[in-house]
Amino acid sequence: MTDWMGWLVAAGVLVIAELFIGTFYLLMIAIGVSAGALAAWSGASGPVQTLAAAAVGLAATAILHRSRFGKPAKAQATRDRNVNLDIGQRVAVPQWQDGRARVMYRGALWDVELGPGAHPEAGDYRIVEVLGNRLIVANS
Repeated sequence: MTDWMGWLVAAGVLVIAELFIGTFYLLMIAIGVSAGALAAWSGASGPVQTLAAAAVGLAATAILHRSRFGKPAKAQATRDRNVNLDIGQRVAVPQWQDGRARVMYRGALWDVELGPGAHPEAGDYRIVEVLGNRLIVANS
């Protein structure tokens, strides 16, 4: 097997590993390894191939890190609708006792607490956060 084929096999392994991890960082390293394959195909020596792979991989990783895809989400998972599909759903609260209630929601009893600015009146409320087995609600 020639050098450039070895580099491409390594890049393929990194792409497959990326499919299992899902962070894009291994994909950036695979781009660098592909640059090593390109250098090998053009006839560069082993150290030049490695240097090309490292330089391109580092540059691609730095660019990813500075992009919006390289930054962690700023929203809390307890309030993120993409994480918890209950956020934004409606729940009927028949009565409140000291800012707390128990309601039937999705076939189970849940503890409900008032969110900031919500008023303890019987009626429909919107779920704004889920903390364990507690639903934090706000007025609709």
